[in-house]
Amino acid sequence: MEQRCLWPEPNDAGSGSVTFVNRFTLSGSAEDFEAAFAETAEFLCRRPGFRWHVLLAPTGSGSADVRPQYVNIAVWDDEASFRAAVAHPQFPAHAAVLRALSTSEPTLYRSRQIRVAPGAPAMSRPEGRTT
Repeated sequence: MEQRCLWPEPNDAGSGSVTFVNRFTLSGSAEDFEAAFAETAEFLCRRPGFRWHVLLAPTGSGSADVRPQYVNIAVWDDEASFRAAVAHPQFPAHAAVLRALSTSEPTLYRSRQIRVAPGAPAMSRPEGRTT
């Protein structure tokens, strides 16, 4: 029998992990943005409920006339953990530095479908699953 890639557990209950996606369009230098983002990410990774994040940089194949964009993807245990992290008294200072270097388009999402290739490394698997 062929192994399927779908984890058949959509998040219908409105609970469980959430994914925060934030697209940044730079107004400052990439180096300054990445340094500021690293400090913000270090702060957030110490908040309860934080699981992981990845900051995606442009490949360099875009138009030179377009300002560079970055995308942050972060997974949290639940929406309450995410909301508590951004309500922390120290967070506004981090956000202000990023706003001075970029504009952003943030959105919080819930999983609807998850697909992982059979045999993919454990880090690729949602919720730490092995099968």
